[in-house]
Amino acid sequence: MNFIVKSAIPKFSGLLLILGLLVSCEQDLTTVGSGVVGNEPFTTGTEIYDVFAYNKNIEAVQTNKLPIYQLGTYNDPIYGKTEASVTSQMFLSATNPSFGSFSQEKEDRAGTTDESITTIQENETVKEVYLYIPFLRNSNSVDTDNDGVVDEFDKVPDSDNDNDGDGVDNSVETASNTDPLDILSVDADRDGLNDGDNAPIFTNNFAKKVELDSIYINGTNYDDVVKSPLPSFNLKVERSSFFLRDLDPNSSFQEAQEYYSNQVFSPNFVIGDPLFDGIVEINDEEILIQNEDDDSTEDVDESLTFSKIQPGIRVALNNEFFQANILDKEGDSQLISQSNFTEFIRGLHFSIVNQSGNDVMFMFDLKGSSVTMTYSYTNYDTNGTTDDTSDDNPNNILEKDFTFSFLTGSTTGAVSGNAVNTLVTENYGPQILQALDNGENASRLYLKGGAGTYAEINLFEEDGGESILGQIKSENWVINEANLVFYIDRDQLDAAGSTLEPPRLYLYNAENKFPLIDTTTDPATAVTGVSNLFGFYPNYDGVIEKSSGKGVKYSLKITDHINDMVVRDSTNAKLALTLTTNIQNWSIADAKVVSGEERLATTSTVTPLSTILYGGNILATDPNFDKRLKLEISYTKAD
Repeated sequence: MNFIVKSAIPKFSGLLLILGLLVSCEQDLTTVGSGVVGNEPFTTGTEIYDVFAYNKNIEAVQTNKLPIYQLGTYNDPIYGKTEASVTSQMFLSATNPSFGSFSQEKEDRAGTTDESITTIQENETVKEVYLYIPFLRNSNSVDTDNDGVVDEFDKVPDSDNDNDGDGVDNSVETASNTDPLDILSVDADRDGLNDGDNAPIFTNNFAKKVELDSIYINGTNYDDVVKSPLPSFNLKVERSSFFLRDLDPNSSFQEAQEYYSNQVFSPNFVIGDPLFDGIVEINDEEILIQNEDDDSTEDVDESLTFSKIQPGIRVALNNEFFQANILDKEGDSQLISQSNFTEFIRGLHFSIVNQSGNDVMFMFDLKGSSVTMTYSYTNYDTNGTTDDTSDDNPNNILEKDFTFSFLTGSTTGAVSGNAVNTLVTENYGPQILQALDNGENASRLYLKGGAGTYAEINLFEEDGGESILGQIKSENWVINEANLVFYIDRDQLDAAGSTLEPPRLYLYNAENKFPLIDTTTDPATAVTGVSNLFGFYPNYDGVIEKSSGKGVKYSLKITDHINDMVVRDSTNAKLALTLTTNIQNWSIADAKVVSGEERLATTSTVTPLSTILYGGNILATDPNFDKRLKLEISYTKAD
């Protein structure tokens, strides 16, 4: 202030500055409430408004090109059993492939004067074929004490901790390349040999434990299941005879073909004997694949080392099938292009055969799944001398891998290829059925993932709430905060023995399908060390609030949405409420509902979880009246 009074020019500049600030303040106020006068006294308050909600059933939802797929059986104590299977195309890693060293055309010329002596019949033969499906893992696992053991498996977040009780700290074992979670893997004297059997220790040569995600066993999260013996299920892999089209003929092949959750492919569209039918264990350790010894390195035995892949399913498929349909087709039209191959092979069908008392469902990413075919072939080895045949080996046997994929993804999130998730759900009980699509303001909201249920919501009044909005505008409110509060009906969940609850809800505009999240006011980057499901858009909230390990309520902050209506005259649009597995997934897909067709959020499609919430239609005399669905608005206004 002393600087301003030193001259007339600074005084004038100061007055302009103050005037600019006043105008700026006035502009700021008018963005959140009209007609607020800066010099008048203010009062603050909170109002509670009724909310009208309606239960909606989903008859079927589009389930091809999903980001995540469900496989197995989930027995929901409230909504009944859901069985999920997957039917997928299969893709060549290279079209018109030449197996071995030569094309089939070149092999057919073997022994003629046009070809070299090294051109021979290669006799390609399948050695082994493995299907690999990785389990989902918690990408936000952290190792707080940096001792080589993630917190999920660490007894105490202390680098001096000795988890396996072998007398050597976790951090020391990690530095010694031994397993901190295995009492038989230890090198206390750090001489490079295992103390138990004096076997040489190689870097990163043991299976690390990985925190898995989205595996449900008998209605319980995998994390809460006893791991001894390892939980298991019966997997069946079959050849599909159904041709999954990429383009819809009803649109003159101008639009992508849509497939729905109620399309069943087995048993009518599977052919031949299963490529695999057997028991698979669920293990949270990396899969070790033993390397073969390289004869050219005499000082190193590579068979003592392993290649590693993330935990998942790795099972051997039928060799004869791949011999007859892949290797023996080299050079034929079936392999010359991907479209020909898709028409010929059609694809694979995955299902889990129910085991008595052991229902298993897991989520997985088909984009990370593959089939690897290892085959051998005959190679003519000249031993490096093309002009001397005396030391040639015409029967040298070599091996190669050929890989098949299922779906591929792009950086934009678009998915190439086709795979359909079939979701067969039992009929709901009479209480739920009576509450669905009856046009009545609900006392309970029934939310279920997959081809399940969702809720439509009207704020303020059933007719759109224009009179209440008009009143708010006329009183020149500045909306400080607006929350929708959804209380969980613990009585029903506890009575049914339901233990798994959706971790987050998703509310979006049911008319234009846009999320209510305002990315300009809510952080779009994850909070460090927090799961992506919770770390993104924390102001928007919707995360479950628990007490004594059980869910109590969800709160959704819709301040920006209310301000859009009060200040910017946006329409009081109908909202849709569902579950979410990825708060960043705002994509929508077609669904079949009672009224015809609808476009719904896909984030709820990829989970079997469910819940029951209190609706708004609860009498004042009801002991649960305070738990009714309501809109809480905190405001400031000029008196």
